[in-house]
Amino acid sequence: MSTEESTKHLTAQQINQDLQRKGHAAFRWEDLEQITLPTGVQTCLYRVGDPEDEASPTVFRVFFPPGCLVEAHTHACDYTEIILSGSQRVGAQWHHAGDIRLGSANRGYGPLEAGPEGATVLFMFADGRWPALKLGNNDGSTLGSDVIEAAVAADS
Repeated sequence: MSTEESTKHLTAQQINQDLQRKGHAAFRWEDLEQITLPTGVQTCLYRVGDPEDEASPTVFRVFFPPGCLVEAHTHACDYTEIILSGSQRVGAQWHHAGDIRLGSANRGYGPLEAGPEGATVLFMFADGRWPALKLGNNDGSTLGSDVIEAAVAADS
């Protein structure tokens, strides 16, 4: 594979074409666009099923660098997350690799703080209403939803 080819990422349209043509699609996280937020958080995502269907569940792999802080927030849909590696404090409780959290729509949680080794987390949202929503007096500056939404829109 050439250097140029290795820097390309799969688009939502390419994944959807495979789904339509073959009934399945296979790829690696590294094939997806990596989005880096101002906080240093790195993420990539895909939708289960039609990537243009807002009802499709959305899956994120997120790396939080060591000590990264993300303000308390909520989401407009139910979700689950699995700590794949490292550790992360959510509110007052620390979670470690293998821990699973479930969250209900419109119920706040946080703040989040990555442990000294950082944290890699798999998030699965029930549908396309995943953007993090600020809570209370928080300003939303650590959420990065606008950056992710812009990258998703550019990929569509």
